Amino acid sequence: MTLAPFGARLRHALDIRGQLCVGIDPHASLLAAWGLGDDLAGLETFSRTVVEALADRVAVLKPQAAFFERFGSKGVAVLERTVEEARAAGALVLMDAKRGDIGSTMAAYAEAFLSPASPLFSDAVTVSPYLGFGSLRPALDLAREQGCGVFALALTSNPEGAEVQRAVGADGESVAATVLRHLAAENGDAAPLGSFGAVVGATLADAGVELAVNGPLLAPGIGAQGATMADLPRVFGASVINVVPSVSRDVLKHGPSVAALREAADRFVGEFADAVK
Repeated sequence: MTLAPFGARLRHALDIRGQLCVGIDPHASLLAAWGLGDDLAGLETFSRTVVEALADRVAVLKPQAAFFERFGSKGVAVLERTVEEARAAGALVLMDAKRGDIGSTMAAYAEAFLSPASPLFSDAVTVSPYLGFGSLRPALDLAREQGCGVFALALTSNPEGAEVQRAVGADGESVAATVLRHLAAENGDAAPLGSFGAVVGATLADAGVELAVNGPLLAPGIGAQGATMADLPRVFGASVINVVPSVSRDVLKHGPSVAALREAADRFVGEFADAVK
């Protein structure tokens, strides 16, 4: 059975559970901070604890594929279980894979994360548009067909990103603005929200581009990278209502206590609500 469009499912989740995405980023330092080994057992305990604590209450969970892939096929098996269990508990799963290629290779990446036949089937996936936005067509088309979402990198929270994303083409339009324009076209007049979103860092001093794409705006950079929920109205303006603020370390550092993880997530949800009053 095909899912309802991702944008509609996401809008409902944000309205019911609050606007927050929590990353599942089991990197070595966090595993150590939790008293876990940097091994498969630690990976599984970490991931299952985050799912147990948060999947029934936050709108979106965002596993970073690389932290699982570094353990090889057995790490990917843990990722498969993490995705399945998080979705079963009610969270939308955004696979943070940042894949990007052309033709049949891009189609294979899309099938890995957006095909219901795949054990990694997720509600949405992050992609890289830097082989040209048109290279994303296989992912966009499969997402639309299956009721999934796609988040394209636009203005990321790392300072190095500006040398590519702020570059201006012969038409006078920046790379970021081009990506955002294409996303707006993909979303059209979808209601209540389009399914094709952008990654726009919360750390930006000034976006400098039109962010109203009628789709979700994933906003990393809150917490460890220095941004706060209070910064979001300044960065996103009227589009802040469609922002999905992403927090990883500043929630995950409170583990392995399930209660502390929940308290941290609830605090960020409340901070967002206060910021947009």
